[in-house]
Parts: sequence; C-alpha cells; structure tokens
Amino acid sequence: MTQPANDFAKDRRSSLIAAIFLMATSAIGPGFITQTATFTTTLGAAFAFGILASILIDFVVQLNVWRIVTLTRMRASDIANAAIPGSGYLLAFLVMFGGLVFNVGNIAGAGLGLNALMGLDPKWGGGLSALVAIGIFMSRRAGLALDRIIVVLGLLMIVLTAFVAIASNPPVGEALRQTVMPETLSFAAITTIVGGTVGGYITYSGAHRLLDKGTVGEENLGAVTRAALSGIVMTGIMRYVLFLAILGVVASGVVIDVSSRTANPAAQAFQATAGELGLRVFGLVFWAAAITSVIGAAYTSMSFITVFAKGITERGRNLATVLFILVSLSVYLSLGTPPAALLVFAGGFNGLILPIGLSIFMYVGWRRSDLMGGYHYPRWLLVLGALTCLLSWYMAVMSVGPVFAFLNAA
Repeated sequence: MTQPANDFAKDRRSSLIAAIFLMATSAIGPGFITQTATFTTTLGAAFAFGILASILIDFVVQLNVWRIVTLTRMRASDIANAAIPGSGYLLAFLVMFGGLVFNVGNIAGAGLGLNALMGLDPKWGGGLSALVAIGIFMSRRAGLALDRIIVVLGLLMIVLTAFVAIASNPPVGEALRQTVMPETLSFAAITTIVGGTVGGYITYSGAHRLLDKGTVGEENLGAVTRAALSGIVMTGIMRYVLFLAILGVVASGVVIDVSSRTANPAAQAFQATAGELGLRVFGLVFWAAAITSVIGAAYTSMSFITVFAKGITERGRNLATVLFILVSLSVYLSLGTPPAALLVFAGGFNGLILPIGLSIFMYVGWRRSDLMGGYHYPRWLLVLGALTCLLSWYMAVMSVGPVFAFLNAA
C-alpha cells in the first residue's frame, strides 16, 4: 500500500511542478522581455507600477482559473459552454486565434534569440526553433519531454537574467518608490504587459496541464492553490528582475533605440550591460523564453480544440499542435512586420481577450456551484475576481487604439 501512495504523491508533485513552469515560462516569453525593454526605455522607473499591476492581476486570475478548472474537472471552453451555452466556442476561437498571434511572435523571438546568440538569420532561426518544438510534440513520450524541457529552460532563464540584473546596477530604491507611486501612468503599457503575461492562452496554460495530468477535484485543491501561488511568485520575481536589469541600463544614460523598424531594445540593454558576453547571454535567454513559449502557446491553444472535436485522442491533439506550429511559422515567414513590433502587439492583443474569459469564470464562481460539485466558492476570491474583471474590461476599452497602433508605428 505504501508504494502506490508514494507513487501518487510523486506523480502529483511532478504534475504541479510542470504546471508551475508551464505557466511561468508562458508568462515570461520573448513578448514580455521585449515589452519590458520597450516600456522601461520610454517610462523609466515608473514602469515598475505596470509590473506590480501585472503581478496582482495574475494573482487573482490564476487563483480563480486554477481553482475552477480543478473543481469542475473540465477545460475552460467546456466550462464556458456548460455555464453559458455557446460561449465556449467563442472563448476557444479567441484563445486559439490569440495564441496564433502570440506564437507568430514567439517564433520571431526565437529567431531574434539565435541571431544574437550565433549570428543566424532570424528567419532561419525561427524555422529551426519551430522544428525543435515540432520534434518535442512528435516524440513518443511528448508529455515527459515537454515537462522536463520546460523546467530546465525556465531555470536557465532565471539564473542568466539575475546575472544581468546584478551587473547593470539598477537604482533599486527609485524602482521601489515608483512601484507604488508612479510618476507616469500608461494604460496601453499595462494592458500590453498584462496581456503578455496573463492574457489569452497564458491564462489557462497551467490549469489545463494539471487537468491533463489528472490533478483535479476538491481533494487536490490545497496543493493546486499552493502551486498557483508558487507559480505567481516565481513569475513575479522574474518579471521584476528583468525590469531591474533593463532599468539599470536606462538609468546609466545609455540610449536604447525603440523607434526604428529593426530595433531590438532588450538585446541593446543586455549588450550595454556586459558587452559581447551580454549579447550572447541575451540570445540564450531570449531563445529559451521563445522556445518554451512556442511550446506553451501551441500546447494550450490546441487544448481548446477538444470543444470542436469531441473524442480527439492525445496523439491527434499532438498532431494538431504540430500543424498549429507550422501555420505560425508560415505566417511569420510571410510577414514583413519587424519581430520586436510583433511581440509588443501580441501582448496587447491578448490583453484585449483576457476580460472575456475572466467574466465567464467569475460567473461560474458566483452562480454555478453545481458545476463544481456544490463547492461553496470563497467570497473574498469572488470579490477580487469581480474587481479584476472590471479593471481588465476598462483597460481593454481604453487600450484598443494604442494596441493596434503598435503595428502601424512599426
């Protein structure tokens, strides 16, 4: 009896770690890195408030989404259809389309990363990275490969970014002050960074991974909540460390170009901090962030395909994921939009999707306890969720124009 119990505990721990890192690496992709570099350059230390806002929104969104998916034992689109008939199809379409937009940017980011690391043409770098991701999903043990690669690359990103943050010697005191008292406020910046770290497919990545691993039901709720909090803390620290790394460069007086079509502001910041080594470190960090996000975006987006194709097997879903990556690659290769501009736009676009899914989930928590086995939803979580939902709608409405202007200005 002891061995099966140990095996169960080990499997549950493994699934929770995989979900944490899938959420974290999806939230800290090349889009977030580029967006952070762009907005830190234009807003300076005041952008710390945007980082804080993204962490707080992330906290509320992920706690609600992970809890409801765990209790209902259903994917987000099925939850939506059960709560409001037909809404699951809309949510699935928006998440899959938003995931495609993001994945085009992720492949572009992978190309930028290999360009900085090895001098490879971004188009070739993006193509090779897409093939690496396809190889993972074509593997006979795709699930195990996915979990291990995500964890290793996630740890690599954290260590290398911390090195650059220390080397850049940022004004930490000023950053902390403006985290709560910003001198400048930009809703477009906040919506974009929220979209790049919480919006679209990212909202559901960790929760759907837990569902696929079978870590569901009220009996697992405590462990799932702790895992969600661990993931939020990890992503929060990583976001702030990256922000400090770039702020140190900006505060030192180095001019970072964010206006030209070929600008790569994050690469400029890393290179200004540690010269040629900094550029290579950036390339590795950016590629790791990009390839994990390509995997996360494709996996999570295609987890919604089940609402359109009932009874699809895991093998069939992996093949659909491969097709999704190939379509993303084709769009990237055919676009003339600079990769950095595409990455900023992708975050903003997914920020516009966020309030739709969150509204449905908060309705489930408020009125549909029957879908959660009669579970009494915590009132404090409902209140926080409702306030966050209203805030996300307000930011989305205020930011529609500026978000699409990111493409026009490129």
